[in-house]
Amino acid sequence: MPAPVYATRDFDFALPPELIAQHPAPTRSDARLLDGRAAAPVDRRFRELPALLQPGDLLVFNDTQVVKARLFGRKPTGGQVELLVERVLADGTVAAHLRASKKPAPGTRLLMDGGFTAELLGRWPDAQGALFHLRLSGDAHALMATHGHVPLPPYITHPDSTEDEARYQTVFARHPGAVAAPTAALHFDAGVLAALEDRGIERTAVTLHVGAGTFEPVKTENLAEHVMHRERYRIPPETLAAIAACRARGGRVLAVGTTTVRTLESWAATGAAEGDTDIFITPGFDFRVVDLLLTNFHLPRSTLMMLVSAFAGHAHVMALYRHAVAERYRFFSYGDAMLLARADGRESRPC
Repeated sequence: MPAPVYATRDFDFALPPELIAQHPAPTRSDARLLDGRAAAPVDRRFRELPALLQPGDLLVFNDTQVVKARLFGRKPTGGQVELLVERVLADGTVAAHLRASKKPAPGTRLLMDGGFTAELLGRWPDAQGALFHLRLSGDAHALMATHGHVPLPPYITHPDSTEDEARYQTVFARHPGAVAAPTAALHFDAGVLAALEDRGIERTAVTLHVGAGTFEPVKTENLAEHVMHRERYRIPPETLAAIAACRARGGRVLAVGTTTVRTLESWAATGAAEGDTDIFITPGFDFRVVDLLLTNFHLPRSTLMMLVSAFAGHAHVMALYRHAVAERYRFFSYGDAMLLARADGRESRPC
């Protein structure tokens, strides 16, 4: 029997706006956890996660750190402008999204809040023209740290605050460079980590600097026509060794978040432990590393809906989302979590 062919509309669902979480749970592990490993979903709390895993399992986190990448300013004509810095390049210039009523011409010096300038050099070719290339009048990292704002997702409607500085960041954040948090890891706190350690469950980390493209819906109905965004990743040698040791002892690899999945499966597909990835995971994908997936709930028609459907099965994931809506789970970055097993029931092959 031929495999089903999916279109973007197959990953759509109706979501009441009030279920989009605007603030995090009172404490990280207070979030709900939808256990979707079996046919019938089970409603749990996130703090129950350690009891659902086995001694010898390995959790892999994304230890990227969200930077204050949103900068505000104005054009010489007085019109407002907003930059979202996607990357600081090797020469100190930046690649950024630019929002303005009318795009300024190359050579324009933007007057940024905080007293510095941003000279527009043109489009950044490495992003197929989607990003602008700018030179800031100072160290980009220092200027963002001093004058930038937390780059909250577009569906969070309030301005960034001190709460967001603390909570839109994981407890594992080590390497600055993301403009969006790896949200599945936002639920971990000291109590959950201690319970995991007591149960004999190990953890390690990869780094993938999440880009703003993670929030973009797929605009083509034919999935093959979608151009995937690129993100930087790195897998340190100690993480590769931890995965090999997990396999040797018969443990399972649990990816904390879709960004971790993309990182691990990019390495499995290419053999490269560092670089850029534009991997697009859709139903039919052959997973080679990940056995279990912990994830938040994702935007309709998004590449992440397609990824989780590839992992756990399209019909099963859509049923879980209907259950989550009916049971009033909180959605998206500040929302609740879901635990999934592979649809094929197999454990990944050694890499």
